[in-house]
Amino acid sequence: MWDKPTLLNGIANILFGICFGAVIYVGFLVVFNAEGFPLKEVKIMGDLKHLKPTQLTLVVEKKLKGGFFLVNLKEAHDAFEGLDWVKKASVRRRWPDSIEVLIEEHEPLAKWGGSGLVSQKGYVFNEMVGDDLPVFIGPEASAELVTKQYAVFSEMLKPINMQIVKLKLTERTAWQLMTQSGMTIELGRTEVEARLKRFVRVYQSTIEKLNKKLMYADLRYPNGFAIRKPSEPVL
Repeated sequence: MWDKPTLLNGIANILFGICFGAVIYVGFLVVFNAEGFPLKEVKIMGDLKHLKPTQLTLVVEKKLKGGFFLVNLKEAHDAFEGLDWVKKASVRRRWPDSIEVLIEEHEPLAKWGGSGLVSQKGYVFNEMVGDDLPVFIGPEASAELVTKQYAVFSEMLKPINMQIVKLKLTERTAWQLMTQSGMTIELGRTEVEARLKRFVRVYQSTIEKLNKKLMYADLRYPNGFAIRKPSEPVL
């Protein structure tokens, strides 16, 4: 065998490859070892108004473990976005020893019944804050529809300076709203925007000039609507 240089060269190349691979493997262990490149800092960034520090700490402790290279960014990202208030999260490594987490919170638009909040995009999440927020009520999974209709109705009421404090979609898909003055407006199930547009037009030209507070307006008539003002006190 020793007098066969071709065979000897082949064996030498194999041994060299094995040794080289072992060196690479050991180097890999050293580089990616938690002790070799420890994670020293986690930076949480964003305009955070509603998330509790304990919620963030729990995710950091569970998902951002190990060395700088060993942290699973995908798992950490999913964990942060799983929190109720989080709309969007991004997680990235910052050389040489830190992780940066940028969080965007949901903006609460209204209360959703008595069980949570609804965002400006119609996403419901389980928190209860903001006593000054309007109230949305509707069947399950209708939050997005109610949110969109709220924007439409609010824009239509601007010319008469009315603000919606409560918007309800019934199980029979009929719409009802209440304004900041305490007036309830029944819109019904069909042609709701046309009905509200007619009400606003008549209100501007006639009702507003009477300077009377209204308690109730029923717009479900085909060619008009009915209104009711507060009961007059009996002298």
